[in-house]
Amino acid sequence: MRAIKAILIRNLTGFTRDKLKFIFTLLMSFFFLFIFSFAVKSGKTGLNQPINYLLAGIIIMTVFQTALNNSMGIIEDIASGFMKEVIVAPIARWHISIGQVLSSMIIAVMQGIIVLFAGFFMGLKLDLLHTIGMLGTMLLVGFTFSCIGLFLATLTKSSGTFQIMVTVIVLPLTLLSGALVPTTVMPEFLKPLFFFNPLTYTTSIFRFIALHMENLPLSELINQGVAFKLGNLIITPMISLLMY
Repeated sequence: MRAIKAILIRNLTGFTRDKLKFIFTLLMSFFFLFIFSFAVKSGKTGLNQPINYLLAGIIIMTVFQTALNNSMGIIEDIASGFMKEVIVAPIARWHISIGQVLSSMIIAVMQGIIVLFAGFFMGLKLDLLHTIGMLGTMLLVGFTFSCIGLFLATLTKSSGTFQIMVTVIVLPLTLLSGALVPTTVMPEFLKPLFFFNPLTYTTSIFRFIALHMENLPLSELINQGVAFKLGNLIITPMISLLMY
């Protein structure tokens, strides 16, 4: 446990010192909010709360992307020789992995919380129960994609390769998840793709909780792009959680 704690503290300390990375990650989130707000405000989307709808997608997108990108620090540790010193230490390797995953998850969730807090001033309604649900979803997404990021980092030999690989993964998953553009306005030929996208379901769960949609009828959830109709099967947010 001391090894996990040491790696966790080291990575969190490094994150707090790299202020430019932190600032530009947040700026990118608000840039997406500004650009895509014009799209969701159009009458074609049929959304009841267009800005809040977009905010929820951007919050979970921030967590997802940050969790993946934070794993690049592992490659830097390998290049600097720090990881060799850690590996030869008398600690289990899974302790190293858990420390790296937890630090990436915490950083990703922290940045998601900051965007969530900003959303509070933009009209996003928060109460204790729904906030706990949103935090739980962010932790789940942060943990999952931190694990994926760690796996990708072990496959690559350089930070440049890792950045290209993450970009190739992040862009399609983000654009086909409904985080920025509602799935209801996507062309029909793209719909099979977002059904295979795990981020589609996490975005659905997060929006369902963030926008207090538990009292909406199933037909309205489908119209809002939070539930999905696949032939005779209707994928509700609760089913999305099980699928994820």
